[in-house]
Amino acid sequence: MQHTEESVVEGAGLQITASAQDYLAELLEKQGVEGIGVRVFITQPGTPYAETCLAYCRPGEEEPTDLRLPLEKFVLLIEAHSEPFLEDAVVDFNADRMGGQLTIKAPNAKMPKVNASSPLEDQINYVLYSEINPGLASHGGEIRLIEITDENVAVLQFGGGCQGCAAVDLTLKEGVERTLLERVPDLRGIRDVTDHSDTTNAFY
Repeated sequence: MQHTEESVVEGAGLQITASAQDYLAELLEKQGVEGIGVRVFITQPGTPYAETCLAYCRPGEEEPTDLRLPLEKFVLLIEAHSEPFLEDAVVDFNADRMGGQLTIKAPNAKMPKVNASSPLEDQINYVLYSEINPGLASHGGEIRLIEITDENVAVLQFGGGCQGCAAVDLTLKEGVERTLLERVPDLRGIRDVTDHSDTTNAFY
């Protein structure tokens, strides 16, 4: 579907076509709430599980750090942490006989453009999903970042073929830690989420 430049609004690397704006404006009108807008955010950005979401945002529900983009018919709010992952994203609406469908394409949601000034979480996920996990895939293994402690230690979950492997502590953990520490200078170390020496992060 071709769009003229005038029909597309860009903000923070995100494009919203005119048909998508009209469709969203109609939905907002049906809510009957004065000042209601649309908020865009990505859950688990920078991972293969990233999902781009649009949600109603009533006055007062926005975050102070949200990027505010006043459009012609409504206000668009973009979550600050999601913004880098929305680069080149397009929100479109294609009408058909069944009513039509809203589509969101966000090619950078799963693999961010990271650099040394990016949040620690994004830098770690980038290394995990671009360098470490591809090598584990043949063994059915996968490593996910669970959290980062106040001491800049990454708590990782070794899943799939890595879990329960007797050598996970020695070979894999050492290799993963070495790679991450080389690529992410601000990182202080890693810990397995199932590490029984520290029960504060255990799930049981």
